[in-house]
Amino acid sequence: MPASLSARDTESLAKSTAPHSDLRLRELGYKVEFRREMSFFGVLGMSFCAIGILTGMSSAFQTGLFSGGPLGLFWGWNICSLFMFFIALCLAEICSAYPTMGGLYFWVCKMKPDSPFLGFCTGWIYAIAMTFTGTSGNLSVALYIASLAEVGQGRILTRVEIAAIAWGVNILSGIVNTIGTKAIGHMSAFNMWWTLGGTFVLVITLLVKAPEKNSASFVFTDFENFTGWGSRGFVVLLGFLQAVYTLEGCETAAQVAEEAKRAEVLAPIAVVGSIAGSWLIGLAYMLALLFSVQSIPSVQGTSYALPIAQLYYDAVGRRLTLMCLAVVALAQFMAAVTAFTASSRLLYALARDNAFPGKTQFMALNRFQAPYWGVWLSVLIGCAISCAYIGSAIAFNAILSSAAISVMLGYLQPIIIRVFWPSSLKERGPFTLGRWSWSLNFLSFLFTVFVCVLFILPTAHPVTTQNMNYAVVAVGGILIIVGSTWAFWGRHRFIGPVATVDAEHEVPHGEHSELKVQ
Repeated sequence: MPASLSARDTESLAKSTAPHSDLRLRELGYKVEFRREMSFFGVLGMSFCAIGILTGMSSAFQTGLFSGGPLGLFWGWNICSLFMFFIALCLAEICSAYPTMGGLYFWVCKMKPDSPFLGFCTGWIYAIAMTFTGTSGNLSVALYIASLAEVGQGRILTRVEIAAIAWGVNILSGIVNTIGTKAIGHMSAFNMWWTLGGTFVLVITLLVKAPEKNSASFVFTDFENFTGWGSRGFVVLLGFLQAVYTLEGCETAAQVAEEAKRAEVLAPIAVVGSIAGSWLIGLAYMLALLFSVQSIPSVQGTSYALPIAQLYYDAVGRRLTLMCLAVVALAQFMAAVTAFTASSRLLYALARDNAFPGKTQFMALNRFQAPYWGVWLSVLIGCAISCAYIGSAIAFNAILSSAAISVMLGYLQPIIIRVFWPSSLKERGPFTLGRWSWSLNFLSFLFTVFVCVLFILPTAHPVTTQNMNYAVVAVGGILIIVGSTWAFWGRHRFIGPVATVDAEHEVPHGEHSELKVQ
């Protein structure tokens, strides 16, 4: 990576004007549609928001706690963080070369222009994943509110009430996204500082108020198994899912590349920086939780909507539990908002290239520079899926588990191309991995395939209709939908990225002539 990307240079780049980024966008075939109003901290905050280190760690902590215990959580976190950092480096290199809001989808199209099917599938799968991720986040907000009601007033909310709250949060997420770039950028930057401050407050609260502190031996070596599986190694591996689920989302910065200043530099830095920061912040928060947990069986047998509420309650009491849950709930809401930001921008990019129906509608911007059709389609899908929670929590969880797998499948497409077609990245941006590029992509490829397989394995034994991992069914459904859409619609309309600039006047020296001009 170039030594020029220092903190001082990053700050100066964030303050620079946008002509260079606009020129690069035109070279890629697209005219400038968005105002570049998003600063470095706004772009970095987008990825931090999407990762949601406080929220992901809090919501999925029990997954690792019951599958391997502290041993699996600590070592799984560090191992997975390392490989997710490798993935971030690989994605950042491509992002620097192609800084457009299409992100993963556009990168695949550019590196394999002879296989439009790959780009089409990547775009659709990732758009579905982002919409499902936002839906998952908004339901999590509803569950935090339900936990606050249980802890504060002793009132247990029904599934209908929780789904109704999720509807309200979905609609509020849509309203925030409709306001536009400035609001999202400011919120993302605020979320980054909220995460840092919130982590500090939670860590201090847990370590100071917990009546009993666990030993270092417990934190680093204690093994727990509530899964029913007899293989110690397999149980620990199941705990890895908590870390991967928490760390997904670093690539979200690419979805606002056309709204950022010096996107070819700041977006890749945000992709990598968000993982590095989340690794350290998550480690501090995890250690505080492990040193403070009073009883793992108590957490496992809790009646609260979220098991983390029981851990807080046992460690710090009712009043401070309310504060802890409120801190995480606000961070969760902001994370869910950015998921809809990413999905709406991706739908815009897909519609721009004739990869999604309703081109005129989904490319329409309101006076706040928001692609509002994509925003409200995401909200509508989110509300519809939230209804599934009323009928079957198992079905709902399967749908949302498929989102985590779909994100990893989205990462897999450009990484596979970089591994098996190393010369596919014909252009390099300011952020480059140099001679380490292929090695890091190969390691990322192996880890991504491993995680995708791990995500669909049964997490409990013996396997019953109640504890079966239905994520494989949900993912299969997504693949069937995407494949059928390509077969009956996409292959007749999508041939690759469609240039929106005048090729003769806008693209220097006739570059990128393979793009089809409208």
